[in-house]
Amino acid sequence: MLQRFLDPGVLRNLAGLDLIAKTVVDGFIAGLHRSPDFGFSQEFAEYRAYTPGDDLRHVDWNVFARTERAYLKRYRGETNCQVNVLLDVSRSMSYKSDGRDKLEYAKFLAASVLYLAHLQRDAAGLIVFDEEVRNFVPPSTRQGQLHRLLHGIEKAEPGQRTRFEAPFAHLMDFLRRRGVVVAISDLWENPQKIVDTVAPLRFRGNELVLFHVLDPDEIRPKLKHPVMLEDLESGEMMEVTPDYAAHEYRDKMKAHLEDIEKKAKGAGMDYFLVDTSRPLDAALREYLAIRTGRL
Repeated sequence: MLQRFLDPGVLRNLAGLDLIAKTVVDGFIAGLHRSPDFGFSQEFAEYRAYTPGDDLRHVDWNVFARTERAYLKRYRGETNCQVNVLLDVSRSMSYKSDGRDKLEYAKFLAASVLYLAHLQRDAAGLIVFDEEVRNFVPPSTRQGQLHRLLHGIEKAEPGQRTRFEAPFAHLMDFLRRRGVVVAISDLWENPQKIVDTVAPLRFRGNELVLFHVLDPDEIRPKLKHPVMLEDLESGEMMEVTPDYAAHEYRDKMKAHLEDIEKKAKGAGMDYFLVDTSRPLDAALREYLAIRTGRL
């Protein structure tokens, strides 16, 4: 198993999103002992008989209940799936505590997801948004599509406020086939509003994945003195004390994260929290391992 993980700071020193994406994806695929077809879009291929040592998570228990024989489901990468990535570039995504802002990390994540879709021969697309859609690359498998997607990510700049209605309404207008929709955002919005906004795509048979990107200081702030904090999107100011940050704020954040996860999963969506101090290939490996175990 591949043991090295890429510190986000290391990724910043690589020249170009294409090299970053390839390095990350090759890393977690190797760690999972998977072929390049392993990824977001999976379709059923065949059954095979269970043998001692196989992972019990892949046993089809419905078949076992009918036949009293254990069979494993095997999957292959689907070659005609659509994978659309929605990248949040609102102003709050520019926050950073240690030299790495959330948007940079989110760009690495978006590039890695799209590179993986490219390896699977999926029709991949991109929507860059804040309060409106700033860039749209329609899903395609045409030659040069990966370059168009990575260029769209590369040139994305911090914008204004977040408005989730815009990208999802845009997606609803052109999406004609079911597929996988991957939203990458800091999700600074009411959890119920987020779920209500994206749910219509789920009703149409699409699979939704929410990657929640936060700075570690947003999750567990460490203050030594009272400070004035500014909301990057509204401009509002608030004085915060070390005691508030260590207790009341952390309780509120914990409740907020639990609420988002509960509501997202309750609506049939995948939810995965990633803080920007975490190696990206390790985070993706964990998510895809969880995803595989659920199949």
